[in-house]
Amino acid sequence: MTLARTFLGMIGLAGSIVTSAALAAPAQERFNIYFNDEQVGYVHAQREPGKVGLDFRIDDNGRGPATHETIELGADGAPRTWRIDGHSELGARVEETFELRTGRAHWKTRNDEGSAVDAAPHLYLANDASPYALFVYFQALQAAPNLALPAWPSGAVRAERVRDLQLDLPGGAQSVRVWALRGLDFAPNFVLTDASNQVRALLDTYVLTVWEPWSSAASKLKALAQEMNRDALHEISSKVLHTWDAPVLIRNVRVFDPVTGGLSPIVTVSTYRGAITGVGSEIPVPKDAIVFDGEGGTVLPGLFDVHAHLGPWDGPLDLAAGVTTVRDMGNDNALLDVLVSNFDSGTIAGPHVLRSGFLEGRSPYSARVGIVADTLEEALAAVRWYAVRGYWQLKIYNSAHPDWVPALAREAHRLGMRVAGHVPAFSSSERAVREGYDEVTHINQLLLGFLIDTDKEDTRTPFRFTALGERAGRLDLHGADFTRMIHLMQEHGTAHDPTLGIFYGMLLARPGELAPTVVPWADHMPSRVLRGLKATQLDVAPEQEAAYRASAQRLLDAVKLLHDSGIRIFPGTDDIAGIALHTELETWQRAGIAPAEILRIATLGCAQYFHLDQQRGTIERGKSAELLLVPGDPTKDVGLLRQARLVMKGGAVVFPEEVHSALQIRPFSTRPPVTMPSLQN
Repeated sequence: MTLARTFLGMIGLAGSIVTSAALAAPAQERFNIYFNDEQVGYVHAQREPGKVGLDFRIDDNGRGPATHETIELGADGAPRTWRIDGHSELGARVEETFELRTGRAHWKTRNDEGSAVDAAPHLYLANDASPYALFVYFQALQAAPNLALPAWPSGAVRAERVRDLQLDLPGGAQSVRVWALRGLDFAPNFVLTDASNQVRALLDTYVLTVWEPWSSAASKLKALAQEMNRDALHEISSKVLHTWDAPVLIRNVRVFDPVTGGLSPIVTVSTYRGAITGVGSEIPVPKDAIVFDGEGGTVLPGLFDVHAHLGPWDGPLDLAAGVTTVRDMGNDNALLDVLVSNFDSGTIAGPHVLRSGFLEGRSPYSARVGIVADTLEEALAAVRWYAVRGYWQLKIYNSAHPDWVPALAREAHRLGMRVAGHVPAFSSSERAVREGYDEVTHINQLLLGFLIDTDKEDTRTPFRFTALGERAGRLDLHGADFTRMIHLMQEHGTAHDPTLGIFYGMLLARPGELAPTVVPWADHMPSRVLRGLKATQLDVAPEQEAAYRASAQRLLDAVKLLHDSGIRIFPGTDDIAGIALHTELETWQRAGIAPAEILRIATLGCAQYFHLDQQRGTIERGKSAELLLVPGDPTKDVGLLRQARLVMKGGAVVFPEEVHSALQIRPFSTRPPVTMPSLQN
């Protein structure tokens, strides 16, 4: 999946915020969408009296949504009808309608259908809309009492004025205003309006949507977006990160030992200033200590997520899930450096981060992230750039030329970096390992070479997902070809980051149904996120149903076989931060890997792989206080990790219920009792 969530979760908006009377004059407007300082899409708006026609497209990484929309607006600016047709990011059909007539609303998508009586003004939140949806929402909120409206199918949305400022923009210095739309997602959506209250930009940290006449100011608006999101996150972080200059103890707990896979007797774990200072039944309790009662639960080392593309709002989500160390697999390099600094300083709640240097080749299908190279010489220069800046590994991507791999791997290894990534188009995982890959990323990338004609079939498009669904079920995992691959990985010590959960869920997702991977947590999500989880990413025809289900099972079988064969596998998400790691581990459990072994890999196994096991990976005196407290015995069911009650990263304590509440998520747990009266509130 890589950056799917980046686009679908971050983009949103474009349009003029005007009164309905102003809509009487036909007008055309264009908004450009940028990612990593390159334009990747657009929204074209054609306004007529009481009506808006929209064309929206994103083209990045060989995929992207493309839709046409028609919206009729009432006098209050709210939609009366809304029709959306086109395709989603991975090609699934999009068909959505909304109609409000004579006091009754009705909506229908390929995934759900509903209706309601319009007893009071409501705002319909479209499921498959373009970024222009935020134009509609903002306009309607401007006319609403207190700038707030209840929403259909559920939830509520409000607009909040955040800041007025002067910006040097095309045409000279201008007065602008930043607004936050709250209630749509985990994070607020920041929009920028000009002096006439027309929206001119969506201020997301990574994906920027800008009114075309202001496009030359995109870098300035990107900096403003960083500032707005940082300030909002700093406010939340100051409330959810708890530090005390006193010993912090967790009593009445069992400790998970990744070496043995077992639990200790009931003990106390003591920490001080970010370090574990004791584990045992007779730990002294100083008078000034902060003491939590674990109520018979389990303390585990902090979890690792080895596959993320971090955004700033992912930091709190990771910590709330017990994820204290993350490997970022490719990003806007400059923004990631700022983010890591904020996480490390505690300005923003977030995990420790290991960076991967993302290297892509230039093609019509390029992903606009990291460094995109046109030639091998440029690619080698990128390797050196990453190496001197301390990146842990090089990640090679789809459009890098297959013939570059040997030279890139030699240079990366010479400079002390490992090599991982997707398999370049028209190559195979077997060739990639022979030519220097230390790790293959994603289960589909590992298997595709055994499913397709690598000389003719192009994996830079959604074909890399549909081919998996249509053909993986026919793969003989014990045949000569795949057995040869396992022996090759054993010989080279090659690791694998399968991101199994997203692919297993993708192949089983059907319109209107929750994939089995998200069922345990979906109803805790904000309403719009929950609705989006019911949307399919791939169209599966009835005659393909059996093939896709067989392929989903084959993915489980493949990961289990890799593990049983001694191939080092590591848990990564490439999806919603934190929450999706529990899903990944549960999917491994579904594949037949023992829960205690899964927990070992997600803690000490990862720490050893990253050479961090002297500081992290086990609960013992002298190591960093990276831990989480969960109820019950997770060696019986890794799903208990979702109910983490307390998480510690270094010297900071996080209560997941606080983080989740701040991000519009219904909490999975409650904080443990604390003996200090001053902390009861």
